[in-house]
Amino acid sequence: MFNPSRDEARRFLFESWRKYGAAEPLSGLERVAVHVISLHPEYHALLTDAERNADRDYLPEHGAVNPFLHLSLHLALEEQLAIDQPPGIRGEFERIAHATGSEHDAKHALLECLAETLWQAQRMNAPPDAAAYLECMKRR
Repeated sequence: MFNPSRDEARRFLFESWRKYGAAEPLSGLERVAVHVISLHPEYHALLTDAERNADRDYLPEHGAVNPFLHLSLHLALEEQLAIDQPPGIRGEFERIAHATGSEHDAKHALLECLAETLWQAQRMNAPPDAAAYLECMKRR
């Protein structure tokens, strides 16, 4: 199972973006990462300077959004949508995308549910609750 450390996940994003910029071949997952990164121009400069940004912390209590967490949640969501897991996520995504007129906005709505579900699982020391995850999506 793929369970990277914080540093490995960050290196993957830095390296995917570097390879894209150098026109080097990309693996399937690297292509997905580059697609997600391309949707977030606010992170491009950060990802071109691994030496300066690899160990940087982003503290929510200071209002900071962790770009690495955000991009990683996007990658997880892309995989979930590709395989419709949990079952029904693709339908919820399509419903929200139709309502908002934007696939990216719909993905951000789902990311909020994913982040909440993961936070609850960590807090309760339990696996993520797929039913609660889908219920959150239905409220969007």
